[in-house]
Amino acid sequence: MKQISYLVIGLLLVFYGSQVSVAANDLPRFPELVKDNGPAVVNISTTQNTGRPTMPRGMDIPDLPEDSPFHDFFRHFFRDLPEQQDVKSLGSGFIISRDGYVLTSAHVIDNASEIIVRLTDRREFEAEVIGADRRSDVAVLKIEADDLPTVRIGDASKLEVGEWVLAIGAPFGFENTATAGIVSAKGRSLPNESYVPFIQTDVAINPGNSGGPLFNLDGEVVGINAQIYSRTGGFMGLSFAVPIDIAINVADQLKKEGRVTRGWLGVTIQDVTRELADSFGMKRPHGALVADILPESPAADSELKVGDIIVEYNGSKISQSADLPPLVGRTPVNETAKLKVMRGGKIRFARVTIGELPEEASLMAQAPRDPAEDTILGMTVRDLSRKELKERSLDHGVLVVQVAAGAAKQAEIRRNDVILQIDRKPVKSIEFLRDLVADLPENRNVPVLVRRGSGSLFLVLKKPRG
Repeated sequence: MKQISYLVIGLLLVFYGSQVSVAANDLPRFPELVKDNGPAVVNISTTQNTGRPTMPRGMDIPDLPEDSPFHDFFRHFFRDLPEQQDVKSLGSGFIISRDGYVLTSAHVIDNASEIIVRLTDRREFEAEVIGADRRSDVAVLKIEADDLPTVRIGDASKLEVGEWVLAIGAPFGFENTATAGIVSAKGRSLPNESYVPFIQTDVAINPGNSGGPLFNLDGEVVGINAQIYSRTGGFMGLSFAVPIDIAINVADQLKKEGRVTRGWLGVTIQDVTRELADSFGMKRPHGALVADILPESPAADSELKVGDIIVEYNGSKISQSADLPPLVGRTPVNETAKLKVMRGGKIRFARVTIGELPEEASLMAQAPRDPAEDTILGMTVRDLSRKELKERSLDHGVLVVQVAAGAAKQAEIRRNDVILQIDRKPVKSIEFLRDLVADLPENRNVPVLVRRGSGSLFLVLKKPRG
């Protein structure tokens, strides 16, 4: 009996050991990947010249007598310091051609007076900036060297959420550091980064990793590590990389033209919330809602209208508003794009000849207040003068002066908003607004279009009963 028990235990141990061995074999191994690609990853150090410290604006260095206890203090800190101070920073990059082209993040070399590229064999080269694009945070450098090790470029579109990836860089200056993780999400949109669908990972990325490569398990670069989300300045499990196809496209343009051109539609868009979907008669929220069409833009010369919901662009489905800008940005200038939109609960098609994205967007001036006011749905409003409408590039609208408790506040209408539409009907004056509100169905979501600052957006208003 004892022998049988020992036999059973032995078989269980063999089975358990084999299972552990299988599980261990299923885990990815990175040594060969790091060995093959590490030499093509570089450390980038930059020097920035800053002006000497100055007194706060509006203040001058006081004329103090030499025997004053503060005389030496002001002379030492504000007069005797050199005109320029050197500030050094670190980042990463990777070599994409044997003759010395290097990719990195634009913010790594921003305002640098000197850029040094250091290889793993300890050779150092002063780099020339071929070009930098802040919108994608991609920069191209050139070092004078031949027969350099290079990385292999992969296809970021084939990445899958949950797939293993590895980063090599110089966090906090520790060169050729490898960290691994998985792809957490794709197509992430970050504030002020509308034209890059970022790859989100949980790879440990820290200051100094910026500009370094993100590899798949085949040893191919699929992204440039660009940003981290952190409350402490260090790694917190949220890292973002620029997809390599976008980076290479930017690099090619910078090398050929010295600048990057992007497609431009000329619309202000917003997400379709559940309440907005209900107010527009949609079964579920999806698409990019057109809240504004900029004057003299490609969209202004097309069939698009404010209130259209773009659900497809050149055959690509638009699930949320963040999906649209990268698609438009990659469209060649002067090419005609086909848009599928929902308008009034029906599907329509619109064609737009894509323009070139301008460098800067102009801001609209705020209008002065006017004493002619009225209170509707808990908000105080007034008409806009012709001059004020022209300053805002509008031909109609009513200015919100104050918002108190009531339906307007619940709709998140704010002071200085200009109400342009209610339930898809133009608001031309306070009188129009009053009549439109009177005709609204009670306790039902209706869309309200407002101009806020330099853009427009839709809100959801519900008129209370009684």
